[in-house]
Amino acid sequence: MIIIGVDEAGRGPLVGSVVAAAVAFPPSFQIDGLTDSKKLSEKKREDLYAQITKKCYWASAESNSIEIDEINILQATMIAMKRAVNVLQHQLMSQTQEQDFKVLVDGNRCPDVENCEAIIKGDLIEPVISAASIIAKVTRDRQMKELDKIYPEYGFSRHKGYGTKEHLEALVKHGPIGGQHRFTFAPIKRLVRA
Repeated sequence: MIIIGVDEAGRGPLVGSVVAAAVAFPPSFQIDGLTDSKKLSEKKREDLYAQITKKCYWASAESNSIEIDEINILQATMIAMKRAVNVLQHQLMSQTQEQDFKVLVDGNRCPDVENCEAIIKGDLIEPVISAASIIAKVTRDRQMKELDKIYPEYGFSRHKGYGTKEHLEALVKHGPIGGQHRFTFAPIKRLVRA
């Protein structure tokens, strides 16, 4: 049986995709410093990301802001997680011939995948979930840096899309970005109604 860890990044921000990652460790894999990605410095996350992507089986998937607005952030998160798990399971089946998987998800609910267990604070206690947390966070942060290059006036590389004072002031001044901002989220909804 192969254990797959799953986590997401980007449920709370007002812009961009929610990104999910799924990770499986190769046999007797060891890596130091794994924990919840939010507890790590950006440099440490990038270092661990490089190790995980080089040595482990992994996949990431997302649900974009348009999909989030259509089905809500919870459902979009579950779909992104399911997509990441499906991609990783296909990869593992072709590379290892393994057919038996146990999926461990950070949080209190599972996406629609077989043999899944949700673990509250799983990214702190299960290294394979911590690894998924790091992949998801680094992937999403990189997306925000790319978005910042296109729309520098919003400061995405600094606040990563969260509803900071800087972001909210930029929204008032420049308005939300179609196809990027989440129009069903309260601060954007209020702005559009105003």
